[in-house]
Amino acid sequence: MTTATKKKKTAVSKTKSEATGIKMKKGSKYQCGVCGIAVTVDEVCGCVEAHNIICCDKPMKPKKK
Repeated sequence: MTTATKKKKTAVSKTKSEATGIKMKKGSKYQCGVCGIAVTVDEVCGCVEAHNIICCDKPMKPKKK
């Protein structure tokens, strides 16, 4: 008789911005090119599909340092 062992899977974030193709990470900063507002990513959802952060009807771009 054999016993099946369960493999433990770890969640890996694959969330990317569709506009830039850049992988979003906790602490990433984005800025609106129209109004200038800036946001910081607090939590990454881990979804497989890409997401955009939208402001002023346009995707936000990674903030330049």
